[in-house]
Amino acid sequence: MIKDRLKKLKKLLNNYDLDGYIIPKNDAYFSEFSSPDRLKIISNFSGSAGQALILKKKNYLFVDGRYTIQGELESGKYFKILEVPNFSHKNIFNKYKRKLKIGYDPQLFTSFYLKNKLEKYYKLLSIKENFIDKIYQHVEKKTVVPFYNLNNKITGESVKSKISKVIKTLKKSKIDNIFISAPENVAWLLNLRGGDNPFAPIPNSKILLTKDKKIYFFSCPKKIKNMKKINEYKKIKFCLYKDFDQVVQNLKGDYFCIDQNTCSESNENYIKSFFKIKQTIDPCYEFKALKNKVEIRNMINAHIEDGVALTKFIYWIKNINKDKITEYEAQSKLERFRKKNKNYLYPSFNTIAGSGYNGAIVHYRATKKSAKKIYKDDIFLCDSGGQYRYGTTDVTRTICFSKPKKQIKNIFTKVLRGHIAVARTDINIHKTGKLIDSRARKFLKRDNLDYSHGTGHGVGFFSNVHEGPQALSKNNSYKIAEGMILSNEPGYYKKGKFGIRIENLLYVKKNKKKLIFENLTLAPIDVDLINFDQLNVNEKNYLFKYNIFIYSKLSPYLNKNEKKWLASFI
Repeated sequence: MIKDRLKKLKKLLNNYDLDGYIIPKNDAYFSEFSSPDRLKIISNFSGSAGQALILKKKNYLFVDGRYTIQGELESGKYFKILEVPNFSHKNIFNKYKRKLKIGYDPQLFTSFYLKNKLEKYYKLLSIKENFIDKIYQHVEKKTVVPFYNLNNKITGESVKSKISKVIKTLKKSKIDNIFISAPENVAWLLNLRGGDNPFAPIPNSKILLTKDKKIYFFSCPKKIKNMKKINEYKKIKFCLYKDFDQVVQNLKGDYFCIDQNTCSESNENYIKSFFKIKQTIDPCYEFKALKNKVEIRNMINAHIEDGVALTKFIYWIKNINKDKITEYEAQSKLERFRKKNKNYLYPSFNTIAGSGYNGAIVHYRATKKSAKKIYKDDIFLCDSGGQYRYGTTDVTRTICFSKPKKQIKNIFTKVLRGHIAVARTDINIHKTGKLIDSRARKFLKRDNLDYSHGTGHGVGFFSNVHEGPQALSKNNSYKIAEGMILSNEPGYYKKGKFGIRIENLLYVKKNKKKLIFENLTLAPIDVDLINFDQLNVNEKNYLFKYNIFIYSKLSPYLNKNEKKWLASFI
């Protein structure tokens, strides 16, 4: 099937006189979960980030360190897998000793990306007709879910207040109009949610906002019928996507703000034909990253509910389950625990349930057909999350079922020490994600060990489980501020053997003028994997206090045996 699609696409290269064609993971909304997933259609790669380059005689799949093993398994038959940043398009340029003529869909790339990542190495040709759509008729019947409003008691801030905040920043920069092209930012600004994304309540939509507060809303007409009845939305002008060009033409002023990461080259070029682009960062990102007290309170409640489900699952799989179940059966059991809560909606991403050597595949996905059995001597890595009314969770626990080898315990303890180091960070000193990331790796690096992913990502409020601009990674210099939510997830992966990761979500709070992290996630860390001789007094105290905190919050919802077991962690 993949072979036939590649053959058809290569025929198009000849028809258009191209050396190659480039396919990103994203769709026209630049979201993590694309529909259609053109990258998977052409490569069979199902990871959340990647890019394919199809040449006449060679195919390349670019992935980051999370997906190198998965890329080989899913796409290695037809693609050469290149891990970024170790390999980039520069390597292709150096291999062929010339700039290849590469075609691309201008609706799926931003000018910023093309200029900074591709233009140096290729002669780029914008082609309006998408090649994947041309060779593969993707028909997906979807139930249309109308968009819905979150009231101020849930969001902590009104639509009017948020719009005024954005308008104020525009006027300060002397900007007349803004194109908000990221659906997650539309969701935040208008207190709006929807059902377009399989793992987040994001409404696929875009808006044009003028400095005099006129809003032009672009989306599927069937999804907006409920919006028109709500007072906060009565002044909005609802438009079809085909009206975009005409609406832009009729706007007043001289200067525009766009988002360099989600405004397509196609949309940007049209705006530039009438206006000057003065700013390329959507201010909604920064506003949205700083959660207010109501949002934090809702997230705390969601994590208590999620903690109950996860703790019951960990107790069950370690103490009650005596069968050799599969990874798929384990993740299904966890889902059933979550579904017992009336506020649980659906997963916040595909659960990663990797046992033994599958745990080393950072973003492994078990299916009913392919899942391996979990054996007593396996280390089991489970990374999962949920969307609740109203909050988003993401948590990883690594679990053992028998006495682990000394090497495993020592590595797990180094990962744990990095995890604790992040949680105990003095943010007034270590102010950026880059500085905090190095704290997480230091214990592993003493033994020349490391992991290929970032230490943490930003998380949205009842939104995407991955949201920036904040992150804990080697390259993120964004200043950490009060109200931000991030994951704390150092790990270690031994290819073909095992995987270890410990992940909590944290929020930033101010305590006596000092910025600190506070744990949101409430679930025990497997003490059977810890070498306590490696922990210092402060680390032991942290673990003790964390376990007391978990017990105080979760014990009212646990049965007698679960309570007794959880109390043993203290």
